[in-house]
This record gives sequence, C-alpha cells and structure tokens, in this order.
Amino acid sequence: MPKIFKFTEFSLRDLIVTAGPMALLIIVLCYGAYRLVDPTPPRHVVISTGQENSAYEEFGKKYAASLSQFGIKVTLKPSLGSQENLQRLNDPESGVDIAFVQSGSTEHEEAERSGLVSLGSLFTEPVWLFFRESRHLTQLTQLKGMKVNVGAEGTGVPKLFKTLLSVNGLEPGDVKMSQLENTPATVELLAGRIDALVFSSAPDALLIQMLLQTPGIKLFDFTQAEAYSRRFPYLSHVVLPRGIVDLGRNLPPKNVHLIAPTATLVAREDLHPALIDLFVQSAVAIHGGAGWFRKQGEFPNASYTEIPVVPDAEKFYRDGPPFLQRYMPFWLANFFQRMWVVIVALGALILPLSRIVPPLYVWKVRSRVYRWYGQLRTVEQLIEDVPPEKRAEVYPAQLRRLREIEEKVNQISIPLSFADELYRLRSHINLVRKRIVWLSESKS
Repeated sequence: MPKIFKFTEFSLRDLIVTAGPMALLIIVLCYGAYRLVDPTPPRHVVISTGQENSAYEEFGKKYAASLSQFGIKVTLKPSLGSQENLQRLNDPESGVDIAFVQSGSTEHEEAERSGLVSLGSLFTEPVWLFFRESRHLTQLTQLKGMKVNVGAEGTGVPKLFKTLLSVNGLEPGDVKMSQLENTPATVELLAGRIDALVFSSAPDALLIQMLLQTPGIKLFDFTQAEAYSRRFPYLSHVVLPRGIVDLGRNLPPKNVHLIAPTATLVAREDLHPALIDLFVQSAVAIHGGAGWFRKQGEFPNASYTEIPVVPDAEKFYRDGPPFLQRYMPFWLANFFQRMWVVIVALGALILPLSRIVPPLYVWKVRSRVYRWYGQLRTVEQLIEDVPPEKRAEVYPAQLRRLREIEEKVNQISIPLSFADELYRLRSHINLVRKRIVWLSESKS
C-alpha cells in the first residue's frame, strides 16, 4: 500500500537553501561595512595634561569624569606643558591620544604635516607676570638684568616670553631666565631668590589664585595689550576686572590688562570620530559657562587656533548637537549617524535580492517534483522504442520501475500550496502505467 504524502504548510529547508547564500552575503557585507565605518569608539583614551596644580591638570580631571559617564576610561598623563604635549602627539609611541596645547605653540603647516587637528579653543590662558612689589615694573624693558623664571622647556611659556622680549628690543641674554616648574618657582619668588615669574594659565589654577592674594606680590599690567593682540593673531586682549579676586578686599585694586593665548584641545587626525563628539560635548559642558575672562557661551569655539579645527567640532559649536543626539542616547545616535549611509546602501542591495528569493524558493520546491519527470520520460521512451517481439521482456521491468518511482514520489514532503504539482505527477505516472498495460494487451 503506498505511503501517504507528507504535506507541510511551509518548507523551511527549501527557504534556507534558496535564501541562505544571499543572507550570508548580506551578513558578510554588513560585517565588512561595520568594520569599515567602525561606529564604536575605543573604551580607553589618554590625555596629556600639565604640571601639578595647573589648570590643565584640573580640567583633565573634569574630562575624565565627564567621559566616564559614557563608559570611557580616561588616563591622565602629566606633562610640563604645551610643548611637551605637542611632542607626545607627534610621537606615535607616546600613547597619547589628545592633549591641551596653547595657541601659538606651532604653525598651521607644521600641524597639517604632523596630522594634528584641533577640537577648538577652550579658554583663555592669560600671561601672568608676577613680580616682587619692590621692583615697580611698568614696562617689559625693565626686566633687563632681573632673574625671571619662564617655566620648564616643555611648556609653551619660554617660547612666548622670548617673543615678547624680542618685540620690546630685549635679547634672551638680557634677562637671567630660569626654567623651574611652576610650584618650585613660586617658592623661589616668595623666598626672594628670583625677581619675577611667568605663567600662562587659566585663573582656575591654584598657584594663580594664591599669588593674586599674596602680600608683596604684584601682577604686571600689560598696558599695551591691545597692540600685542594686533601683532600676534593667537593672542587676545583680556581684562582682569577690579575686585574680581576678592570684592571685600578690592583685589585687584584696579583693572589689569593682560594678553592671553587660548588653550586648545589637540588630537591626532585618526582619533575616533565618536570620541571627538564626546570631547566636544564635554568641552561645552565644562567651558561653556561665564568666567573671569569670558561671557556665557563664548567658549569653546573654533577661533584662536592655528591648528585646523575638525569640521564636526566647528559645526557643533555653530549649530549645536546633531539632530539625532538631541532625541537619542549618545551611543544609539552615534551608531545611526555613522551607519546611515551603509544602511541605505544595504537597503538598496537587499531590495532586489529579496525579489529573487521567492522565485528561487518556488523553483526549489517544484524541482523535487519535476526531477521525477525525467525518469518517467525515460520509462515512456523505453516502451515506445522497444520492438513488438521484445515487449514481453521489457514491460514487466518498466512496471516495476514505475512502482518504485511512485513509492518514492509518495515520500516527498511538500508544502500544501504545491500539492497540485504532486497530484499531477501521480496522474502522469498512472497514465504511463495504463499505456504500458494497453500496449501489453494490444499484443495479445
């Protein structure tokens, strides 16, 4: 007795066979695109900051706290200052990804050759020239013959201060310059062993705050600050307002004019774009408020830097956060922001491929039926071509062959929607059987 047909609602096996290669191709393409676009940034970044008790050190801690909210571990690497930070950025073996750099520390062409980019200016770093009150300094030319600490060679101050001396007609040898770090230099000034010291730092630095309130120590007033800012584009003219240090004690007792480069965030051009976005957002949160030398929202910005600013950072400062980041968590917005081109391209690829799969599926299912027609046609051809005298030998064997074909056909598992194909095959098998019987009877 023949076996019952195996009908199913749907052939998962055939779908896997037909759609599998295309699905695998799409998965490979998606993986390749993901690796190429690389939407997920590294989870660890190294910042080169500055000396102990410096503004760079304090701000570095704030960036570490800000990025830790997004699961990014930030390692702070102390340095002497701007020049050493630049050296580290130019050295791939240093392990430094991003650093604080003072404007005027390098040239535009040199930065481009080195593959450095700026994330914008963060805050002004006034040049603080503190001196012992007994010296009565009113002009930089009066520094001739004095002992002045200009900071360690790794900072940006020595280069800047020598430039200031040169435009005042002084040679480096006219001033007895020492290069102590900020903290020991402050000790030397308070002890009277040097006449003056020079910082370039935000007012947040603890040493600046202390010296501004120390009796016997005065801050030099750059009365020609506007002229300096015109001569050197990376310098700006800022004013330390009267009483801002201590209103009750009226410190300082008058407005003090200062010249100020700006602190910038500088990175290698291969820094992951998502990390750039995080640093820019953190910069706005950390430096966007009002301060001694800035108005609300004045910093950070894309000005006052000779190093090319990353276009994404410039756009952020001009227009605010990208559209998606206003309504989505950062990581999700970053993923879609970086992957949208790939998603559209894959969509354009998947659409035509998806139209190929249904016909292939139909062909695959029907092929399980159609392949038996070849054997059925072979049987039919044999009985047509056999001479009448040999039919008795051939017909019984072909009838047995038909039974074998029918038994195998009855074992076919096929979706119900294709059952008519199976029944049609069975009727054709029966038709060939009747023909064999008819030919056998006609002989007799």
